[in-house]
Amino acid sequence: VLGRAAGKVVHEAGAIPILIDYVAAPSAALSEDVVSIGGVDLTNAGAAEAAMRTAHEAHGRIDALFNIAGGFAWGTVGDAAIDQWEKMFAINTKTAVNASKAALPFLLEAYGAIVNVGANGALKAGAGFGPYAASKQGVHKLTEALAEELKGKVRVNAVLPSVLDTKANRD
Repeated sequence: VLGRAAGKVVHEAGAIPILIDYVAAPSAALSEDVVSIGGVDLTNAGAAEAAMRTAHEAHGRIDALFNIAGGFAWGTVGDAAIDQWEKMFAINTKTAVNASKAALPFLLEAYGAIVNVGANGALKAGAGFGPYAASKQGVHKLTEALAEELKGKVRVNAVLPSVLDTKANRD
């Protein structure tokens, strides 16, 4: 939901987004010039590399990467199984690491930008936010490290939204 919305805004601003999605068949295209690449598991470094190569081949450049992949699961520290911690780390932190590493050669060519979607809830975790907040804090620290490592070569920033207005969150 958030990725598609960001893609629409970017497209309306005149850029050509390439949407990379975990689902095999992404929803209807935003426009004829918008490429959607479905069935990509960004928790897999090889899949992330293949998707970035495909994105680069589609338009000859990658100017920006929006690391939007992620998710939320409520669970207290005492009750959340280690599998939940690992899942939150994989879909929130590992996807951002893999996508950033895979896009980096192309972003360096373009003096590009990385925008990571962190979370306001990682700044002060509430009850039941432990696995999620820890994984999003990983995104925050990844952002800081990349910003220092790529200073003067690639701009790296993060946005920290709070609760997103999605059907799942409303339910």
